[in-house]
Amino acid sequence: MRQGGGLVKPCPPGVWLTGGRSDGRRLPLPRLVRGSCGPEGAALAAVGGPAPASRRLHRRVPPPLLGSRRDSPREQPEKEAATRSGHGATSSRHWERVGEGSQGPGSPGRHCCRHESCTRLRTGPRKRAGRPEEKTTDCSVKRMAVTIEQAQRAGYIFLKALLRFGFMVANNLVAIPSYVLYLIVLQPLRLLDSKRFWYIEGVLFKWLLAMVASWGWWAGYTVVEWGDDVKTISEDEAVMLVNHQSTGDVCTLMMCLQDKGTVVRQMMWLMDHIFKYTNFGIVSLIHGDFFIRQGKAFRDQQLVLLQEHLEKYYRSRGRKWIVLFPEGGFLRKRRETSQAFAKKNNLPFLTHVTLPRLGATQVILKNLVAQQENGTLAGGDAPEAESKPKGLQWVIDTTVAYPKAEPIDIQTWILGYRRPTVTHVHYRIFPIKDVPVEPEALTVWLYQRFIEKEDLLSHFYKTGAFPPLQGQTEVISREMTLSNLWLVLVQCFAFLSGGMWYCVLQYFYQCLF
Repeated sequence: MRQGGGLVKPCPPGVWLTGGRSDGRRLPLPRLVRGSCGPEGAALAAVGGPAPASRRLHRRVPPPLLGSRRDSPREQPEKEAATRSGHGATSSRHWERVGEGSQGPGSPGRHCCRHESCTRLRTGPRKRAGRPEEKTTDCSVKRMAVTIEQAQRAGYIFLKALLRFGFMVANNLVAIPSYVLYLIVLQPLRLLDSKRFWYIEGVLFKWLLAMVASWGWWAGYTVVEWGDDVKTISEDEAVMLVNHQSTGDVCTLMMCLQDKGTVVRQMMWLMDHIFKYTNFGIVSLIHGDFFIRQGKAFRDQQLVLLQEHLEKYYRSRGRKWIVLFPEGGFLRKRRETSQAFAKKNNLPFLTHVTLPRLGATQVILKNLVAQQENGTLAGGDAPEAESKPKGLQWVIDTTVAYPKAEPIDIQTWILGYRRPTVTHVHYRIFPIKDVPVEPEALTVWLYQRFIEKEDLLSHFYKTGAFPPLQGQTEVISREMTLSNLWLVLVQCFAFLSGGMWYCVLQYFYQCLF
């Protein structure tokens, strides 16, 4: 090729013009210059005139200056490979020597990067083409292994949840219709001996609640109880005031009250009206539970209906315990409203509970607390007083706490996809004589109980345990246990009853049609 009247010969591969710079950096010369060579022609093509005598030809990668942090030719390809694999930036400061005696970028004992999970050691320089296969494990392989383990666990959880859901559906299909049909057949006994009829209904109701408890028990959801022992007052009348975090609170109480004597079969639940439309709604309606509607528009009407319900069903069906959630809703739904109300009325700022509502508690105390004079029941002499019901004798302040403040909901209770969890329930028993009945005094007393609940839960979430009761120096806790044999027998009775009623109904159907 001729350029500017002179002969220009091609440059050999790997040769660049440095432009005569002392630091070895390349000049951004035109493409023609990089493809040509000669003492004069290359510079002439680049600048259009004679080249200075200082311009010289150098090999492709000149050595860096002493003390500079430019990348060496052996270090550059490895840093580019590290950038592609996601180990870090391409800056030479990213590379880290470990151990003494490392002489260069490719020396043994040097990590490929500062990535915490990377265990690959650099064993030598790489070539641009035909990089040798590495003998050690890369970070991506570890990440892939973790992903496989997670996928296996997810598959196991899904399969277990599917089987548990199928069992729960079958359980409901045989148990609830059997409960209803048994009570239909026993209606003549209700006319002859109402007390015995409601005793049998209470036993069947307890077995149904035991089936619900078994779903959580067999999934590893257990209960540890703290504070006072409520077994000692299981035969007395009492009202339980419980904090409400999720739908799992009801299931937890169904479990932990199973070993409290006759409590479960003689208790009345006050729950949200939405439960009326669940699979358990018909059971609660027959048992005599009360479904309360939330909201200001229904508040006064619901309190009147509650009073009528207590007068009609509480005594006639032999009920002794009432379970009440005074907060009026779940914690996550009422927290902001409660905090705004507390700020407006200069009340304590609560995080783990909300300020309770007074209405239902006041109606229960007003209707079920027996009026006493001088230590005896008012009206009549002592023998007549002994024949009358004693009325409410205790208020049980019940605090439910979940590890890490993560409540269990009904879906988790049924499907069992959460790891085994221990729910903690704290009891404090107050005699009914210490509970005021006047609205203002009762409001102060009720607020004080929930402020104490806030302190109890704060202490539990910090330490993992409830503090000792007032006047005690040691914390007392009891692990609640259920008999697996008893739970299996209850389930067997349910499925056998379902099969029996299916055969009976099929027989009548064939006879009629």
